[in-house]
Amino acid sequence: MLEKICMFCKFRPVTLLCWVLGFAVMLGFAGACSPEYHKADADKEVYQIIDSKWKDDFGIKANYTISDYNDPASPNDIEITDLIPESGVINLQQAVEIATKFNRNYQSQKEALYKSALSLTGERYKYALQWFGTIDGAYVDDKGTGPGHDYDDVSIDASGGVDKQSLFLDGVLFNVGIMIDWTRFLTGDPRTTLESFLSGDVTVPLLGRVAGRQAREELTQAERDVLYAIRTFNRYRKDFVVDIISGYYGVLQRRDTVDITEASYKRLIDTTNQYKMEVEVGQRAPSEADEAMQNLLSAENKLVRDRQNYEQALDVFKIQLSLPTDANIVLDQNELAALEAIGISQPDYTEAEAIEMALARRLDLANTKERLEDSARKLELTADELGVQLDLTGRIDDISSPPGTDFSRLQFHEGTYSLAFATDLPFDRKDQRNKYVRELIDFQEKQRSYDEYIENVKLGVREAYRNLAETAESYRIQKVGLELAQRRVEEQKLRLLYGRAVIRDIMLSNDDLVQAQNELTGALVSHTTAKMRFFRDVGILQVKPDGMWEQRTQ
Repeated sequence: MLEKICMFCKFRPVTLLCWVLGFAVMLGFAGACSPEYHKADADKEVYQIIDSKWKDDFGIKANYTISDYNDPASPNDIEITDLIPESGVINLQQAVEIATKFNRNYQSQKEALYKSALSLTGERYKYALQWFGTIDGAYVDDKGTGPGHDYDDVSIDASGGVDKQSLFLDGVLFNVGIMIDWTRFLTGDPRTTLESFLSGDVTVPLLGRVAGRQAREELTQAERDVLYAIRTFNRYRKDFVVDIISGYYGVLQRRDTVDITEASYKRLIDTTNQYKMEVEVGQRAPSEADEAMQNLLSAENKLVRDRQNYEQALDVFKIQLSLPTDANIVLDQNELAALEAIGISQPDYTEAEAIEMALARRLDLANTKERLEDSARKLELTADELGVQLDLTGRIDDISSPPGTDFSRLQFHEGTYSLAFATDLPFDRKDQRNKYVRELIDFQEKQRSYDEYIENVKLGVREAYRNLAETAESYRIQKVGLELAQRRVEEQKLRLLYGRAVIRDIMLSNDDLVQAQNELTGALVSHTTAKMRFFRDVGILQVKPDGMWEQRTQ
């Protein structure tokens, strides 16, 4: 043991210093390679890609960043309960804001967009400068006898460099690499060697396809896939906001149904009490009071069902917002009154103009069209594989610096240079033939799908246009029907006051009033959602950063 300690004591101070510096460098890189560092670096690169590819006609740039999974307690994170007002009343804008921040499926859509851009970073990296480096240390204690033995030695070996692969023109593939190697012997024979090495090659396709073209196709597809992902995400945002609005008004409609049923129930209480009073004074038969009581019990049962349906709809909507089902919230009934104040409206352009606008603006249709272009490009690539393949390759190797410590000058005159060609004659092209035919069939399928998609877009716009007109007309009709139902109820009240009312007439007028009120609210909600769906299907609905929307025609 003492001998070992003495052995280490032989190390010169510079030896210990180099070992310490070596470990310090390694520990420094270890700190820089933490998961948090790499996550932040990935975020920066991914969001730069998304920002650079996000065009104005895709929609407003917002709500596409994902949560920081490495730091869930980040002060930038907002708890969902922080967005609930103290009153517990959530208006429409607040509901949409909560949903776009916390809805689980919305988060998954953001992650899908992120992963698409993340895949592109990997494809781009293949053609970027790729740095590498190693640091190795060793201690040798040789206690053998004879020549070349009985020595101890410490060495540090470090190497580093850069590789670069590039794509030029049509499939030309270029690779170059340079490495610097440094070795330091710290005891015994204190020598230092420092050398550099250069190698590279370039492959030019003269006929047919080479790996360079395939590599270019993979990079091209990855670039285009990010565009598709951005369009898909923005189309989803529009669908999502329309669904939230529809769900919000659907819950308000359920609540309005409860209020209507409750008002009807109270009217029937007054009617039943009136009948009981008239039975007591002998003005009516007891059977009429019993019939009124039966109708009252039925109305009470309906009120219980309507309340349960409303509470169930509210709980379902809470899940849509990612709120806990036991959250004590209600939706703002003033939003329904605001709809009534707005009333109904019709688009300012014809059906043909709406279809033309949709064909020019729909993001999902643009994706379908460009995927057809991808298929055509792949078909052309596989067709090249059927013919003669001729590649010309030039390569340089063993370009090194002089021995010793002079690493700055590369000795090109002592390198190895080669020029070669490779030919593959088309005697056996079964696999290539099958691949080509599959791509041809795939292209034809995509062409048919694209043609059908165009017709479906037209059909969807035509249907949305008709629904908008139908719901507007329905609202107008239901408004007239409500006025008639209200007059009938008032008439039956007067007849009851003068003892001339028949219970069945009272019940019929009351039921008709309830139905007219519910149908008017339903027509208003249906018209509002039809209008939102029409704007979405035409492609003019834009979702703003806070989740709200606006109609763009330019």
